[in-house]
Amino acid sequence: MQNGNYRLTSWATAPYKARAWTQQCSALNGRVSRAALSMVGMDTTPRHHGSWTSKLGPGLVAGAADDDPSGIATYSQAGAQFGFGMLWTVLLTYPLMVGIQMTSARIGRVTGRGLASNIRRHCPAPLLYGIVSLLVVANTINIAADIAAMGQAVQLLAGGPAPLYAAGFGVLSLLLQIVIPYQRYVRILKWLTLALLAYVATLLVVRVPWLEVLRETVLPHLRWTPAWLTTVVAVLGTTISPYMFFWQSSQEVEELRADPQAEALKRAPEQADEEYRRIKLDTLIGMGFSNLVAFCIMLTTAITLHAHGVRDIATSAQAASALRPVAGEFAFILFTLGIVGTGLLAIPVLAGSAAYAVAGTFQWRNSLELAPSAARKFYGIIAASTLAGVALGFTHFDPIQALYWSAVINGVIAVPVMAVMMHLGGQPSVMGEQVLPGWLKALGWLCTAAMATAVAAMFMTAAN
Repeated sequence: MQNGNYRLTSWATAPYKARAWTQQCSALNGRVSRAALSMVGMDTTPRHHGSWTSKLGPGLVAGAADDDPSGIATYSQAGAQFGFGMLWTVLLTYPLMVGIQMTSARIGRVTGRGLASNIRRHCPAPLLYGIVSLLVVANTINIAADIAAMGQAVQLLAGGPAPLYAAGFGVLSLLLQIVIPYQRYVRILKWLTLALLAYVATLLVVRVPWLEVLRETVLPHLRWTPAWLTTVVAVLGTTISPYMFFWQSSQEVEELRADPQAEALKRAPEQADEEYRRIKLDTLIGMGFSNLVAFCIMLTTAITLHAHGVRDIATSAQAASALRPVAGEFAFILFTLGIVGTGLLAIPVLAGSAAYAVAGTFQWRNSLELAPSAARKFYGIIAASTLAGVALGFTHFDPIQALYWSAVINGVIAVPVMAVMMHLGGQPSVMGEQVLPGWLKALGWLCTAAMATAVAAMFMTAAN
């Protein structure tokens, strides 16, 4: 139960009837006891009382979506240009990602509102409008680059026109988000995370000097050259992205609404310990999976491309093509299929996070569980950002320049968003008695400082 929104388990196969029921019940106020819910046939079993895999969701999907085709290009360039010299970055990014993503998840679960809604309620409007506007622009550019990479990947495998393949993927992703209710759609996203295993499997077909890899990862040689510093900034900026904050926070709210027994933790503190354990497990595994895949991509391209003198990789499709002659056909196919799979996962996260942010800003109804007719503006933002990304593919669109400007925009908004999140998480007026614990505050502010340093370094290197 959340604000009177109820869902009948027996209606899981009739999504639009269930959505209609949800919309009718949304006008109800007050709380219904567990006994009353049972009397009307509603499932009151806590949704997260099961195997550990049932506890995975928002964090897993957010972490996996971080390894989108644009991210693959960045990690491929890092491995091709510097060999094993960038592997150490995952030891830095993993704890920082965990800290900031766990903060965003807690804000959503404690308050029962997404990140944009909380910023609207507690921060100046110009700050919110600026952040959300830049987020939508950056996400749309990222969608365009990801869709283009997916089209190029299919072209490598099957030939034909890459823009048409890209358009097909964009339309498919949009239809899935509109037609399929949240509870079924999120299961699809979870399965799509398995596409990232292609990059783990790729390592099985190449010979890896593990002792040297371990030494370079734990005891790296820091070069401090402009090119090296730029790549470190690019890896950090790719790994810690603002859209992930908005997505995971909003998905915690979706999970809350979908569970008849759950309430916002500031109103139901007795649920806090169990939910915090779930969020911690979900985030640790999701961010761990993200960093493992990033590590595997950098390691694969270091062993193959860097070792054979290939130093310049601009796109994920180019990385796959360069991999073919040095690592073999099977490695090429795995790498290329991974581009398509990760793109299918990342596009709805990019479009959805933009829609959640805009809807939260203007107090529109927003939920992937609602029918499009009940949340027209929310789905309109999803459609607009996805189709704009598709349209860019039919113009003189330079994905490399687009990704550069997307990284710049993400860097500009990441630091203030993170600072605002840490501020909100420590305020009793926002979180009630469930303010962030000291260790999470420290980790979150450390991530904010690291990102601020990275952005400053990015602008300094650009100026030079």
